[in-house]
Amino acid sequence: MPAAFPMIRDVAGLRSGEFDVLVIGGGIYGAWIANDAAARGLRVALIEKHDWGAGTSSASSKLIHGGLRYLEHFEFGLVRHALAERRVLSHIAPHLVQALNFLVPVWRDARVGRLQLLAGLTLYDLLATGKQPVPRFKSFARAKLLEAHPYLRADGLRGGLRYGDCQEDDARMTLVVVAAAQAAGAVCANRIEAVTLLEQDDRVCGAQLRDSLSGAAFELRAGLVINAAGPWSRDLLGAEAEPVKLVKGAHLVLPAISGSDADTAFLLTAPADGRVFFVIPWYGRTLVGTTESAVADPSIREVTPAEQRYLLDAVAALMPGLGWTDADVVGAFAGVRSLQADDADNLSSVTREFIVLEPRPGVLWPLGGKYTTARCDAVDVVDRALQLLQRDAVPCTTARTLLPGAPSEIPGQGDFSGWQTEALPALLRRGIDAQATHYLTLRHGTRIARIHQLLDENPLWCQRLHVDAPFIVAEAVLAIRDEMAFDSDDILRRRMPLKLLVRDPQAAIAAVEELLREAAKSELQP
Repeated sequence: MPAAFPMIRDVAGLRSGEFDVLVIGGGIYGAWIANDAAARGLRVALIEKHDWGAGTSSASSKLIHGGLRYLEHFEFGLVRHALAERRVLSHIAPHLVQALNFLVPVWRDARVGRLQLLAGLTLYDLLATGKQPVPRFKSFARAKLLEAHPYLRADGLRGGLRYGDCQEDDARMTLVVVAAAQAAGAVCANRIEAVTLLEQDDRVCGAQLRDSLSGAAFELRAGLVINAAGPWSRDLLGAEAEPVKLVKGAHLVLPAISGSDADTAFLLTAPADGRVFFVIPWYGRTLVGTTESAVADPSIREVTPAEQRYLLDAVAALMPGLGWTDADVVGAFAGVRSLQADDADNLSSVTREFIVLEPRPGVLWPLGGKYTTARCDAVDVVDRALQLLQRDAVPCTTARTLLPGAPSEIPGQGDFSGWQTEALPALLRRGIDAQATHYLTLRHGTRIARIHQLLDENPLWCQRLHVDAPFIVAEAVLAIRDEMAFDSDDILRRRMPLKLLVRDPQAAIAAVEELLREAAKSELQP
């Protein structure tokens, strides 16, 4: 069985024989399905047309959360489901999933009043069974809230409440789950496109694939195809595909809020239309989002001027002391997700419930869900796959299997900060600045040992790729050698989100492209 890292783009393995399951789509759902299926003994192939997490799974709000706003639409089962997963993920990936405090200011003219919020947060905590990684909610008086956060709108402010959820780097976590799938025995390769589905005896039996790096085409046979391509899933299914609702969410990246605690976020309600949005600290910047709009094509992922205006206006109305304008926007991104089609006019009320469809014999199509619940939703998919393949039921183990990089010495839900405190000084002695050192431990966990190896090879790789982003050159080298990265976008958008955090990434792009050229030369040498 291979290790999780280095990740191996095993095209030869894909061509070597028949598989039990072909998973199409390398987002968070495809990654967890492949990981679970391989861990339960199935022979699994996992392919991705572009790069791991290149679509929706690198364009989320970067949260592992129960979804407080879903309580308003009475989706209690979904919230309970997500809160249970928040606990599981914080246990199996303490280096990737970090607790985050959310403040909910309450104004006199708020659509949701204080009593309603108190009831909702009480229920939120009650639904979070078991030992949770965050504290229970707490109330704050108006004066204390304004003292700590003077940029809030004072007019009509009645106080606020604080509750806990968790944060992660969505693209990084997706990559780590793919690596875990490889360690469980899955054969994985990005830059492999499923062109068409293969059929035999009126049943899908695999797919015609194309390697975009070499241009080679080949067939892969499998007992079952799991179409986990998210909003692109319907492209392969044709007429058999049920209608879906494609919803685009946009985010802005803005400067850090001066003086704000690094672990404090805000849940706010836009005055224009009553929609909930977040203001979240992330890598020394602030994420603001999300909007929601229906789209007809999943490739429509640009943040429009109207969406930017909507978010900036909402922040200006509720946090006027920040004074943010268009000139303060550092970056922007948007993603599209596919949800069950329904007649709801309000996109916020469209259900996020997860279902597994069988549009054609030999094909499973996971639909709906959310990033937080992808692991446990994958359990349902693999259970169904075992039934269709007429295999014995095998229990899922992913809820108790640590993801690569998680310190194994932490019993149960022990304190990750203990391991981190011991790891930081050695990185600092390498000449890495304190902020970059902090994020190295959160992104790589125990795999910082590999960072040390690279710095032994070249101590100058301790330098930042860009002065305004907390990522070092060694991480780019690691991405090329160990993480199946092939271009600057793989490295600077997904292995690390540098392109989202700086205004002018050209110097970092040039540095990474030089590293890619050097790596290509070394591969050609005998």
